[in-house]
Amino acid sequence: MGTLVYLEPARAAAGAGLGPAALATRVLLGQDEPLVHVCAKNLVTFVSQEAGNKPVLLAMALKDKTVEGIQALREVIRSCQVW
Repeated sequence: MGTLVYLEPARAAAGAGLGPAALATRVLLGQDEPLVHVCAKNLVTFVSQEAGNKPVLLAMALKDKTVEGIQALREVIRSCQVW
């Protein structure tokens, strides 16, 4: 399972109706380091937006933390569209 990250649309941005809401992240399980927050936001921002700005619970265990690896994983998640 790796690291569990809870992502929730920030209330001020979501209530203003001025474009996509910013996501607030909180690590529930695993190492709480800046790279985890950046990767989590990058991977699931569009999932939250397409689901009507709903919170997202992300479980991730990444060996490849390069920009190319994250982009490839984001495209895989985008292609699934199970939300």
